[in-house]
Amino acid sequence: MKPSLTHNVFKRLLGHPKYRWVIILGAIAYLISPIDISPDVFPVLGWIDDGVLATIVVTGLTQVLLERRQAMKAERLTKSAAGEAEQTEKPAVAEGSTGDGQREEQV
Repeated sequence: MKPSLTHNVFKRLLGHPKYRWVIILGAIAYLISPIDISPDVFPVLGWIDDGVLATIVVTGLTQVLLERRQAMKAERLTKSAAGEAEQTEKPAVAEGSTGDGQREEQV
């Protein structure tokens, strides 16, 4: 089954971070507002448009949360890699020792 034109448009818009918020906020406003394309008076048709928009909102918010989680994970990995690199660059010799287990005498 070939995806519809509206599906492709929404998918493209949800993929762009700036437009994603416009779509999500617009869908929430539509769900809250009393004005409907297909009123809820018609039992099934009235619920379908609300269900589609609720799906769009959940999908968009899920994408935002997953991207944020991946960014935080990448940031943590970068910080831990930088910390490990710092530790390997510093010599492990304590002050006052020669590095071979003998202490240097201070005069």
